[in-house]
Amino acid sequence: MNLLSRLRTVVQYAVTYACITHCTFEYVGDLVLCKGPSMEPTLFSDNVLLTERLSKYWRNYKSGDIIIAVSPVNAGQFICKRIVAVSGEKVLTQKPNPIETEFQVKPKERSISKAVALAKEEKPSMVTDYVPRGHVWVEGDNKDNSSDSRYYGPIPLGLVRSRVLCRIWPLSALTGL
Repeated sequence: MNLLSRLRTVVQYAVTYACITHCTFEYVGDLVLCKGPSMEPTLFSDNVLLTERLSKYWRNYKSGDIIIAVSPVNAGQFICKRIVAVSGEKVLTQKPNPIETEFQVKPKERSISKAVALAKEEKPSMVTDYVPRGHVWVEGDNKDNSSDSRYYGPIPLGLVRSRVLCRIWPLSALTGL
């Protein structure tokens, strides 16, 4: 009897703490491991970030906020980007060339090096976009190595999971963002 009562108590505490932990990570905030070079030099791979999910209820996202969102092109992946513009704002951006067109060899060119040199000489096209209602425009800090709204357009606020508060690892780089 005594063993069953102790087991029952342990199970009750385990279930209670599991529920509290789940609710905390799902509705309050969590820890995120950052991977990839798109936010360098602000964030590097293997940085651990503290994020929060409550501010969306009492304040709107602003330009400059770093967010964690579900990738609009791969729902199984999360992205870490900086908000550049919010609903109704105008964005002047350079549209990146798709990778396939950067290294295409045209019939009149004989080598890839000539094709690359010609692609670099072409002037980039600047495009004006407006962020629609209920969306944000996100970009990585490392523009040359970031897949962001320049590729897939503004993302819906429903894909935004949390806002980054600070970097907590490595400890030498502990800062608020």
